[in-house]
Amino acid sequence: MTTNSTGFPIPYVNLSAQWSQERDQLLPIIEEVLLSGQYVGGKYVEEFESAAAAYCGVKHVVALNSGTDALVCGLVAMGVGRGDEVITPPNSFIASTGAIVHIGAVPVFVDVCADQNIDPLLIERTITKKTKAIMPVHLTGRMASMEAISEIASGHGISVIEDAAQAIGSEFASKKSGSWGLVGCFSTHPLKNLNAIGDGGFLTTNDDDIAQRIRLMRSHGLADRDKAESFGFVSRMDSLQAAILGFRLKQLPEVTAKRRANANLYRALLSSETVFIPPDLEKELNTYHTFVIQVDRRDELKSHLAQLGISTSIHYPIPIHLQPAAKSLGHEIGDFPVTEEQASRILTLPVNQFTTDAQIDAISSAINAFLK
Repeated sequence: MTTNSTGFPIPYVNLSAQWSQERDQLLPIIEEVLLSGQYVGGKYVEEFESAAAAYCGVKHVVALNSGTDALVCGLVAMGVGRGDEVITPPNSFIASTGAIVHIGAVPVFVDVCADQNIDPLLIERTITKKTKAIMPVHLTGRMASMEAISEIASGHGISVIEDAAQAIGSEFASKKSGSWGLVGCFSTHPLKNLNAIGDGGFLTTNDDDIAQRIRLMRSHGLADRDKAESFGFVSRMDSLQAAILGFRLKQLPEVTAKRRANANLYRALLSSETVFIPPDLEKELNTYHTFVIQVDRRDELKSHLAQLGISTSIHYPIPIHLQPAAKSLGHEIGDFPVTEEQASRILTLPVNQFTTDAQIDAISSAINAFLK
């Protein structure tokens, strides 16, 4: 392996650096939780829910075991069920569509714009009498066009559930992700901007009834230890994750600022002649869960960067409608041409808050030289 100009490997993620930075502050928090003996529910979860609700600008946050569970529980609480149609893009992580399928509903795909988010101009033509909800996915940390989507949904009397798994803190028209739809769904997986040390997620809503339904749903439907109001699931966030997330939520503005600064440096250094980067609109605040470029010869470039010790990723190389799991939906190559073209050109570069300016300079120089 040859090396990049820094002389050292450049990782895609750097969770060990995060632990080193936070170790002295997190260890007392971890010890406090373990000494409390309260490992499921209780004050740590409640404190995180309250802080997250204030941060997201919503009335309720319900802490759950994963972002996927947030989608499933959210859809169920919204009244989406067997045979109902849910409009969503085909270029997300498999969990977005999986949540729809698992409750017996039908995913109806809509192609995306150049920025990888669902194209609102294509939504209305897919609405039928069976359409129950629209699930925009705020991919990469950039919110979908929520003004247009909300207007369409309102005009047809259907609900919006935001898949905001990648978009904690993102904004559109000065409103945060998770505050636009009837329900918003977030992941706190270790790779997310607001990350736990294991699986986790939460749901946002301003609807009192939905919040209460999901609070019951996440714990077997139990109103108390002995009385079940309904048949539910087990999707509780444990106290340790909640306490760590409560600490990291306070650091999130600084994390977001660094990721945005890293993205802006890439924009300044990468050649616009060979690299396409979707522009940020004035009404958007992109939190850059991922920094995705679109290039020709993507696979060759990825291999070249790997040889230089530069780790990259692809989110996602196979669109959902072409996955083996989606075969029963009956889609073929060519059904969603923008998504499919992007799938062959997208490459995700390191953008986490521990990526240095020197590393971004080395990555950009390597990309520019290869594509020149």
